[in-house]
Parts: sequence; structure tokens; C-alpha cells
Amino acid sequence: MAVDERQSLTVIEIDTPHGLARAHVTKVRGARGALVLGHGAGGGVASRDLTAAAEVAVAERFSVALIEQPYRVAGRRSPAPAAQLDTAWTAVIADLRKGPLRRLPLVTGGRSSGARVACRTAAETGAIAVLCLAFPLHPPGRADAPTRQPELDAVDVPLLVIQGESDPFGMPASGPSRTVVTVNGNHSLRSDLGAVRTAISGWLAQLL
Repeated sequence: MAVDERQSLTVIEIDTPHGLARAHVTKVRGARGALVLGHGAGGGVASRDLTAAAEVAVAERFSVALIEQPYRVAGRRSPAPAAQLDTAWTAVIADLRKGPLRRLPLVTGGRSSGARVACRTAAETGAIAVLCLAFPLHPPGRADAPTRQPELDAVDVPLLVIQGESDPFGMPASGPSRTVVTVNGNHSLRSDLGAVRTAISGWLAQLL
């Protein structure tokens, strides 16, 4: 991500009930909001869609924090249980709200597993909106498996879901405050990052 005199990038380690998390924070001077994003289950914060989302947000004058969950900071690839992910996430956001993201309207989100965490904790973190990249509606190729649609339905603030048209994890349904944008590609969202950028840019511009 390009850095100029109007923004600064810092890496912060934050203690949580389940170990140290790491926040990669790009603070934008005169920011009108903040976007906090989490990674997928087996990936990190350098995925192309998260990087694209962060760059778009900075261009829209949002400060950005990309969060590494404690299990990733500790060098493990297997994700922690959902309750631990949620607890660590809320602890990180509480810390950021007292520091670099203080007083900024907060948008949370993430890709895949990180999107689920943001949905489950939207009310607790005080998010004004949620961004989901490649939401995993059901296990890959298992349309008959229990759906995670209720996690989306429980979010009562504006929610944007960007989903690959051939995502084996399924296609979420739209709703009254939920916009689902379909782009070329699968769960990685790598095939058409331009469309991903355009969707995020337009949505963020309308939020504030």
C-alpha cells in the first residue's frame, strides 16, 4: 500500500484473552471513518482482496486496520474456535477505539472466516456497517449442509457481501439492508479485483 504524508502505517501488537493479536494500521489524516478487516481461516492479511479493500478505503479517506488473529500470530494455520475468534476480535477493536481509531465511525469486515466474525460481533463492536468478502455460506460443495445465512440475517446495519459467481461456498441471499454483489471468479475473488474495488468504493462513499 502506498504511503504518503497524509497517512502512516504502523504495526501494533494487542493483548487479548487468547494471546497476542497484530493490527496493521494505516492512519489517514482527517479520516472520515475506519475500516477494520480480518483474514480468512488459513490465510493472512496479505490476501489480494483484503489488500484491494484496504487501498480503496484509504482512497475514500478511511483509516484501515488489518487484523491478524492470535492463532496466526502464534504461527498456527488451523483456526481457533469461533468463540475465541470473536472474543479476540472484540478485544482488538476495543483497544483500537481507545487509540488510533478513536472517535471514528467504524466499519468492520473481513474475508471468509473473518467476515463471519465481523457479522457475529457487529452489535458488540458498535459497527455502523459490515463488509463481507467471500462469505462462506456452507462448506464447499455442500449446498445441503446447514447454512450460515442466519449470521448475515442477524446484522441490522448496512452490509455488503462481495461473492465470486462460482464460489463453492455458496451464494448468500440479499436482504433489506444487505447488498450482494456478484463478481467473476471463485472464493479467492482474484479474477476481477477491479469489480471488487468498484463495489467497495461505491458502498463506502455512500456510508458517510
